[in-house]
Amino acid sequence: MKVVLAGNPGAGKSVLFSRLTGSNVTSSQYPGTSIGYTSGLMKVGAEKAEVVDVPGVYSLESGTKASDVATRMIEEGDVIINVINATHLERDLYLTLELLQKKAPLIIALNVWDDARHLGIHIDVARLSENLGVPVIPTVATSGEGIKDLVESIPGAVIPDFRVQSREERWAKIGEIIKEVQNVTHRHHTIGERLADASVKPASGTIIAAIVALSTFLFVRYAGDAIYHYILNPIFQFLWLPVVSRVSLLIGSEGFLHDILIGRLIDGRIDFLESWGLLTTALYVPFALVLPYIITFYFALSLLEDTGYLPRLAVMLDTIMHRFGMHGYAIIPTIVGFGCNVPAIMATRVLESKKERFIAVTLISIAVPCASLQALILGLVGQHGIQYVGIVYATLFTVWIIIGLILNFSIKGFTPELLIEIPPYRTLPWRLTLQKLWLRTRGFIIEAVPIMIIAIPVINILNMLGVIQAVSNFAAPVVSGLLGLPGEAVTAIFVAFFRMDAAMALLAPLGLSAKQLVVSSVFLVMFFPCIATFTIILRELGPLNLVKSVGIMILSAVVVGGFLNLLPI
Repeated sequence: MKVVLAGNPGAGKSVLFSRLTGSNVTSSQYPGTSIGYTSGLMKVGAEKAEVVDVPGVYSLESGTKASDVATRMIEEGDVIINVINATHLERDLYLTLELLQKKAPLIIALNVWDDARHLGIHIDVARLSENLGVPVIPTVATSGEGIKDLVESIPGAVIPDFRVQSREERWAKIGEIIKEVQNVTHRHHTIGERLADASVKPASGTIIAAIVALSTFLFVRYAGDAIYHYILNPIFQFLWLPVVSRVSLLIGSEGFLHDILIGRLIDGRIDFLESWGLLTTALYVPFALVLPYIITFYFALSLLEDTGYLPRLAVMLDTIMHRFGMHGYAIIPTIVGFGCNVPAIMATRVLESKKERFIAVTLISIAVPCASLQALILGLVGQHGIQYVGIVYATLFTVWIIIGLILNFSIKGFTPELLIEIPPYRTLPWRLTLQKLWLRTRGFIIEAVPIMIIAIPVINILNMLGVIQAVSNFAAPVVSGLLGLPGEAVTAIFVAFFRMDAAMALLAPLGLSAKQLVVSSVFLVMFFPCIATFTIILRELGPLNLVKSVGIMILSAVVVGGFLNLLPI
């Protein structure tokens, strides 16, 4: 299918073309002329379609080279999308009436719809469609509003039976249409409209995105700290510690059962981080160390979703994401990954091509730490200074960029353009937001906590049997030599396959330096997905692509970890 975009200069046709085709664009000259045009690819349903940006003209009968070429290109198209500037409806409709006589399937994109609203120009879209006999779709090419509806309407394009012939008849008809469908009133932009516009413009949108990202990070960090220090840690220290201390005395303060239930006594007392018992560390890590940051992160994510900001972030980042072989909506699974990689991997189903899904899944698994893992990074690495946390995230972001560029260059495939609904900004539905927070937090408790609780006695038993020591000795050349970590860190790497946050927690008792914590944090994030994520990747990508993705993870983790160890951090 060949879809041609026709419209007046200044109607926003080129911006709409870019929105439909993204980076899949070629520039050419029309045969036998010096008139240039661009063409690209887009998806219409399950099929690919060629999109041609016809030179902008006010009329097909002006006698210029541009109008002659435009006429021929329009006649070669299977579907015509007539792009109209909604703020200049009367002027642009003249070309529309000419196109209606071409007896070709036609759709009208009523573009610059946001400016028309802001200027108080009210257009009855349904009545306009009725008058012209073709579908009319309001669009905002700069933000992506209405683009999804426009593309979905292409298969339903119709051939109108329009009989206006002369120039005078056309202008008379335009006057009738304008009188019937358009009403102009004076109004000013609302604050919400100004903010919505600023959110998708490159300069202001980037600043807003940076502010949102920094605010989210600081909220999760400090609100999580407050919940930990003033609520959950005191509960364990003042209410639970006397209980487990009594249990420790009752079972003799030593022996196999004591090691499993209570763990080791540190200087004759129970230490929730270092004892490693089922009733101590196994409960303390998920419910005191991790849960505060899970709650605050999911709350922040719900705020961004329910106010309508996330879709605008996707639109603004669409051009950038195409450089990594994905369209802008890939940012949503990426952000979800900062909560949990499992739903993030599942969310990549919204990406149309295999190339996009493979790149998105691999990048999420390599460079996006889940909320519980971030909690430990913030807690452990942050103790040495926020600058070291910054190094961890800067490294992961750099890795995300470099590997994304490499994968986009090396993997063949098609990256369709972003089609997404842009809701208006809205006030926060608090009941829905809190309900969503509860469901996500409960999901973490149901799915993640049992694995962390089971992992503690399993690791204790393996340690008693000497398995951990044997694995440590085998991996020592890499862990100690290349990464500069103590041999005991192998335990954390081993546990990472079961649960990343539990693996990170195992680093706490090792007394690592700030540099070692940076290296180990980055290595754990990049090295291998946890078993839940591993299973989902297998289901989403298949065995062969799973092997490829995991191979990229392991290789990049070793290279980046070794490089960080060489730096004077």
